[in-house]
Amino acid sequence: MRNDSNYADKSRIDWMITLVPFILIVGLAFYLFIFPEQANEVIGQVRFFFGDTLGSYYLIIGLGVLIVSIYLSFSGYGDIVLGEPGEKPQYSFFTWGSMMFTCGLAADILFYSFAEWVMYATNPHIAEMGGSITEWAGVFPLFHWSFIPWAFYLVLAVAFGFMLHCRKRDKQRYSEACLPVLGEKRAHGTLGRVIDLFALFALLAGTATTFSVATPLMAEIIVTLFGISISRTAVTIIILLITCAVYTYAVLHGFKGISFLAKLCIYMFFGLQIVVLLIGGDGRFIIENGIQSLGKMVQNFIGLSTYTDPARTNNFPQDWTIYYWAYWMVWCIAAPFFIGNISRGRTIKQTILGGYVFGVGSTISSFIILGNYSLGLQSSGAQDFIGMYEKDGDLYGLIINIIKTMPAGSFILIWIMICMIAFYATSFDSIAYTAACYSYKKLDENEKPHPMVTLLWCILLIVLPIGLVFSESSMSNIQSVSIISAFPIGIIMILMIWSFFKDAKAYLKEKESAGE
Repeated sequence: MRNDSNYADKSRIDWMITLVPFILIVGLAFYLFIFPEQANEVIGQVRFFFGDTLGSYYLIIGLGVLIVSIYLSFSGYGDIVLGEPGEKPQYSFFTWGSMMFTCGLAADILFYSFAEWVMYATNPHIAEMGGSITEWAGVFPLFHWSFIPWAFYLVLAVAFGFMLHCRKRDKQRYSEACLPVLGEKRAHGTLGRVIDLFALFALLAGTATTFSVATPLMAEIIVTLFGISISRTAVTIIILLITCAVYTYAVLHGFKGISFLAKLCIYMFFGLQIVVLLIGGDGRFIIENGIQSLGKMVQNFIGLSTYTDPARTNNFPQDWTIYYWAYWMVWCIAAPFFIGNISRGRTIKQTILGGYVFGVGSTISSFIILGNYSLGLQSSGAQDFIGMYEKDGDLYGLIINIIKTMPAGSFILIWIMICMIAFYATSFDSIAYTAACYSYKKLDENEKPHPMVTLLWCILLIVLPIGLVFSESSMSNIQSVSIISAFPIGIIMILMIWSFFKDAKAYLKEKESAGE
């Protein structure tokens, strides 16, 4: 653990920014717990307005941010070093990439890789596209988890990294990143407070979404392996508390603990993929169908990115694409800030393209190998996973059944559970660190949040997920939390990107005038 002299003075804590989201989240958790049916109805109505009526908003932002990432990489802005000119990266590419990948939705990537194609296979949109399930079901997972989602992370990571390492601002907040456009008075005044409150609420909503989606799988694994008679809900809450203990321990030991856990996760993650590819079954189908799906995704990328289903014949974009863009947008509160923090010494071009190589590459390999394992069994007629899912809609049970078909299935189940706990821990230690930084009115470059402030956020991050688990919220309700929270974040993201371009342009002129 770091020496106390590196910790920021607790007198600089902004209690409004810290406590208001806490009160709101605790209140929402109690509302979900005490009035689950009423809460589901209200949230569903709000979600319909944002996700259906205004759904194109999310699609436009997604495609726009991807274009911005490409422009940043290959324009003059790409040569800006996030730090002093000539400064070398503080982490090796592997360590940096491991922390970057695991700080985001890595646990969810592992979870969805096994069976996401099944949920698409039952949607009428596949039939409307005129192809077979084998041809199209593997395309959408690659699309929903690759370039546009990572563009959200990497563009904002560059904006945060520039703010922290080039401009050396001491307020590590969303409002500070908007300062060049808003001006100091607005950014540090009421408007800035509103921006930061929206950001923290979205952070907590995104945390709740990812915890609520995948932790029941770990509970199902434990129930399956050990024949425990208590409910999945009780086991899920126990897992949430264990994961909270792991990420709290890691984050209190600073970046050393975070980087160790991140590298361990990556070894386990790729080790699992290698095992499934080599001993799982038809490796030829996995590789060939994966390559075909990747090719179709690239070939049809613009159409996939702009499909809105205006006649509402299938609601596919409303149920999936818009939800996923919103899902990643609410995670853009913490993950890009963390990526920007660890990217010191890298150029903007290195950060974006390196992020695509490690982040998108790792994501695509997971969906190709783990997803095409089960799709191969379906295509050959050896298993009917689609029929299993249509029968009861139990995605968790379906994934367990898929894994049981593998050689040494019980061992792989344990491997997956440990890997997911480690992934969650690495994601949430970076979130807890970022949220703790948010609690301070001012935080110098070499200062770290006080352990008690970090501990407060470690506990707060677990409150709403437990509320959602207790209320036994449906997948639709969990999706709704992200879609609603992401709407104001999209506006703030546009402000931040605009602010970055304005500030970076001035920065380049300053360097040119100084002859650097």
